[in-house]
Amino acid sequence: MNAPAFLGMIVLPLGGSPLIYLAGRLSGPRRATVVAQILAVTVLAAAWIPFVVSAQGPMPTPWTFGTVSLRLDGLGLLLAAVALGLGLLVALFSGSYLARDIGQEKFFAMLTAMVGVMIGLGVAGDLFNLWMWFEAMAVCSYLLVAFHREQPAALEAGVKYLFQSATGSILVLIGVALVFAETATLDLAEIQAVATASPTLLAAGALFVIGFGVKTALVPMHTWLPDAHSMAPSGISAMLSGVVIEAGLVAMVRSVGALSGATPVWGAVLLALGAVNMLVGNLMALRQTQVKRLLAFSSLAHVGYMLLGIGVAALAGSALGAQGGLFHLVTHGMMKGLAFLAAGTLLFTLNLARGDHAPLVIADLGGAARRYPLAALALSLGVLGLGGIPPLAGFMSKWQIFVAGAGVGTVIVAALVVFAALNSVLSLAYYAPLVNAVYRRQPSEAVIEGAPMPKAMSVPLIVLGIAILAVGVWPAMMDWLTVPAGQAVAALFGG
Repeated sequence: MNAPAFLGMIVLPLGGSPLIYLAGRLSGPRRATVVAQILAVTVLAAAWIPFVVSAQGPMPTPWTFGTVSLRLDGLGLLLAAVALGLGLLVALFSGSYLARDIGQEKFFAMLTAMVGVMIGLGVAGDLFNLWMWFEAMAVCSYLLVAFHREQPAALEAGVKYLFQSATGSILVLIGVALVFAETATLDLAEIQAVATASPTLLAAGALFVIGFGVKTALVPMHTWLPDAHSMAPSGISAMLSGVVIEAGLVAMVRSVGALSGATPVWGAVLLALGAVNMLVGNLMALRQTQVKRLLAFSSLAHVGYMLLGIGVAALAGSALGAQGGLFHLVTHGMMKGLAFLAAGTLLFTLNLARGDHAPLVIADLGGAARRYPLAALALSLGVLGLGGIPPLAGFMSKWQIFVAGAGVGTVIVAALVVFAALNSVLSLAYYAPLVNAVYRRQPSEAVIEGAPMPKAMSVPLIVLGIAILAVGVWPAMMDWLTVPAGQAVAALFGG
């Protein structure tokens, strides 16, 4: 059987990862960063070729090799686009950011491998291999979270992340065993066809929600997130928030969707979890003075918007709801990626370039626009888009979720839409001070003493900034990606 083109999106990053590490090691410490970065960028750029080939034609038939079953659908294609796009920009950004660190070849090798693993997770066709990809993603991301292992706080964040991820993985594996015991199959399509109401499958679904929910940062399984985001290199913070938690969401949706025939409860569960995530995420972000921790907690709220859209699809069979939730997955990846990379640029120029590993706080941003206008503009675009200000991308994706929810016609869902809209307004209470700091305050001491901004860091900021504006003005440009993904999710839940 001929291998489909989409396999290249997985094989290129996974096959290139060890080559990146070896080339970096063999090139010597002075050239390791340049060599590893060039190879990582080349590999991730090359992976766009099979992506384009796969996106242009009809979805290929499932591909099976031994016990590995892979199926590309709209949901897998959407996750691949976000992983490849943000991964490539993070690889471009991180060369200058890590120039003073050792072990850059490990960083770029693991970053590339993590992208390939997430794409594999998105196309997994059976529960066991979905779990295996999920585990591989956890290992890659753990090594990147704890990259600055000489710092005790980074090691602590990495251990906390690893422990909670391992706990979630064990719960998922138990759920997989329960499903197999009940249905005698692990193939997701076959499970969906034969699943019937039973306490065993209900218990398995609950384990999937909890286990995958750890990586998705569902409240109260979110406690790893602020430490991991704040201590990881800023490029990895962007990946964690912009892709990794979304990959966990995709895994949860696929596994729970396969059990949707057993009980209709999952739509209500997703809506309830979304509401809790929005409120807790916003309230926790309001308390933060560290920029990266603030952005980390805001990710909880944005997972809530995605759950609202997908929950509407699960509850009412609305493909528009799923499309809106997944549209927000894409825009959140762009906006949060931009916000973290802009914050990372300022962290580097104000602190890291001077050998200071102190966290970036809001007070440090005072007057940053006068000396670092591009970074200040990028940070502003990112956070204002996250706050839902038109005509930025975040407004359009939230609006689509709200329209889909209002169209359901039930009082509870309509109340949740109003609740979500109010939470969007509430989020401006912590986003606005960041914009106010960079533009309206006198330059802080950190800004006055800051180092010049490396030119290489400007490319990802410009690309993401333009994308956020373009998608906000012309949201239909993403329909080719979000419509098939929304239809795939709606089909999972019987829509």
